[in-house]
Amino acid sequence: MTRQKIKVIKNSEKPEPIEVLAEAIVRIGESFDKLKGSGLNETAVIVLVHDATKISKRDIKLVLDSMRKLRSWYCR
Repeated sequence: MTRQKIKVIKNSEKPEPIEVLAEAIVRIGESFDKLKGSGLNETAVIVLVHDATKISKRDIKLVLDSMRKLRSWYCR
């Protein structure tokens, strides 16, 4: 598996509109809901992501837990 580097370019003079950010957060939450409904339990997802990335299982769990809460934190 080849990792692709992603370069994020920010423009401080013209930041992303709030609506675009809110839509992205909602879509992330929806994708996470689909992942949960895929039949894989959280442990399986953590093991698969860890195996593919070598990121610590603890950090992966923190990200997954945060993904569950994104909409409630940032969208009304």
